[in-house]
Amino acid sequence: MKKVYLRNLFRYYSFYTGGFVLFLFTLAVAEFMGMPEQWIGWVFMAATIALYAGIGFVSRTSDVDEYYVAGRRVPAVYNGMATGADWMSAASFIGLAGTLYARGYDGLAFVLGWTGGYVLVALLLAPYLRRFGQFTIPDFIGARYGGNLARAIAVLGAILASFTYVTAQIYGVGIVTSRFLGIAFETGVFVGLAGILLCSFLGGMRAVTWTQVAQYIVLIIAYLVPVVFLSYKVTSVPLPQVVYGSVMQDLAERERALWADPAQAEVRALYAARAEALERRLAASPPPAAAERDRLLRELRGAEDKAAPPHPHAEAFPGETAEQRDDARRNFLALVFCLMVGTAALPHVLMRYYTTPSVREARESVFWSLFFIFLLYFTAPAYAVFAKYEVYTNVIGTAIAELPAWVASWSRVGLVAVEDINRDGILQLAELTLNPDVIVLATPEIAGLPYVVAGLVAAGGLAAALSTADGLLLTIANALSHDVYYRMIDPHASAARRLAISKSLLLGVAVVAAWVASLRPDTILSMVAWAFSIAGACFFPALVLGIFWRRATRQGAVAGMLTGLGVTLYYLLGVKFLGMEKWWGIGDVSAGVFGIPAGFLAMLLVSLLSTAPDASTRALVDHIRYPTGGGKTGAASPPVE
Repeated sequence: MKKVYLRNLFRYYSFYTGGFVLFLFTLAVAEFMGMPEQWIGWVFMAATIALYAGIGFVSRTSDVDEYYVAGRRVPAVYNGMATGADWMSAASFIGLAGTLYARGYDGLAFVLGWTGGYVLVALLLAPYLRRFGQFTIPDFIGARYGGNLARAIAVLGAILASFTYVTAQIYGVGIVTSRFLGIAFETGVFVGLAGILLCSFLGGMRAVTWTQVAQYIVLIIAYLVPVVFLSYKVTSVPLPQVVYGSVMQDLAERERALWADPAQAEVRALYAARAEALERRLAASPPPAAAERDRLLRELRGAEDKAAPPHPHAEAFPGETAEQRDDARRNFLALVFCLMVGTAALPHVLMRYYTTPSVREARESVFWSLFFIFLLYFTAPAYAVFAKYEVYTNVIGTAIAELPAWVASWSRVGLVAVEDINRDGILQLAELTLNPDVIVLATPEIAGLPYVVAGLVAAGGLAAALSTADGLLLTIANALSHDVYYRMIDPHASAARRLAISKSLLLGVAVVAAWVASLRPDTILSMVAWAFSIAGACFFPALVLGIFWRRATRQGAVAGMLTGLGVTLYYLLGVKFLGMEKWWGIGDVSAGVFGIPAGFLAMLLVSLLSTAPDASTRALVDHIRYPTGGGKTGAASPPVE
């Protein structure tokens, strides 16, 4: 029976992949025959969203197990593919290569942290959570520690982390739809929201799982095609992951030449003078009003960035102090730590391991998750190098009046800006501002590839954002409907009522998240990093100690979650929004580096000072600690609450 099920799944998705490739070929022919670019954008958006909505409709269900955990019958390889899509959000697809473009080696912290986190998932969490069963991460917290207080704090942590994360995804959807449909960003956010709801509203985890498998196929094709084209164009070898090292050497020489250009030095001096003038205005008496101060601070940061060397952490360039190098190292290591621990604590990722048929397949699906994620992450550095090579070679030094059309197109979206500060009519490096979120989406246009490739990349970015947003919205809605309403308010609620409440909450949360995203709170990658710090600080100590330490108590878990979450939020909000001085130079994206150890320490101390757990709780720990065998395992029996 299982072999027939796997064979049918393979057949369905093989036909789907072949159909998608045929669709691309048809659009390429249509473009060659004169189809307008905007039509191509609309066709890509409409066709892919309609496809995902169709899968969501076919997968609709009113069964509780199917809605919350896809019936616990998702094979390991497909769960790995769905997890890969769930994981490779707009941050990975849109933001990762752009961050590597802007920050060089410092951006590798994201690659190391995110991939390393799956090692923690495989070793410490996935098999044990599958052995436990149930539906959500707050479910585990409530059953392991007993009582509603620990469960309520876990719900709060899940909502904070997931809402921050989903806001970034909807922001990414707004970028894609506004650029490729030619509509306002704020309108694009809500157009994308409709696509998200069509995927997840009717079928819950069942619909989200099979939609995410389809979305992974789209996003990985979309990510690989442009960079393979670029690699062949620049090196005549269509293997970007292998040859980008040689291009990086040429790029380094080009960057040194730009740094030595007198016009470039003049531009940076002008930006340095602007930064000094802004500092004087900020220090003026009386001080500027709050809104004006925020605007001046943003301008000051931008001017300081443009006055700095193009590669601030490269020893080949002058001006960097030992203190700056130490700050860079600390921030790199802190970010890797937060992303690793946050990966192993994100509720929407951990929920995926409830959907496999057995503990063994939960372990196997972690391997497949890493494999499918590896395909994109192994390519991201090559993407950054080839995109930067094109910009430095074919854009920098061009007359501003003759800049390519993509500069004006992305300027209207607000992700590209040009300023001729020295008024020489030539674009210098510091006069071009590229938001990291634009690099992947604009690369086909930067490289002069057919517009159908740009549409493909947009469809891939949309798939990445939609797949993650679906999982995150489901996590929030399920936490509220299952853990708050069913577990804490009305334990006798019918399945139909529980699902109706979950769908209503999903709709409400999605609308609020879209409204927040329309305000453009920050870059995609920054918002995602905040979510990792919040999740790691709230959940990781309680999950790991709850599995591996029978002495962990309810009081300890409550103290650990509150302390970790409180310290992280205090530092994040203080540094990012309230002007608080950084501790040891650590940035707000790594706020969890303080909250996670504080949470562990608080949980250990309070657990040792409080009464040991009862026999039923210790039995539950023993049950989940030994996930032997590969057969199916149902939900653990939680202690009476």
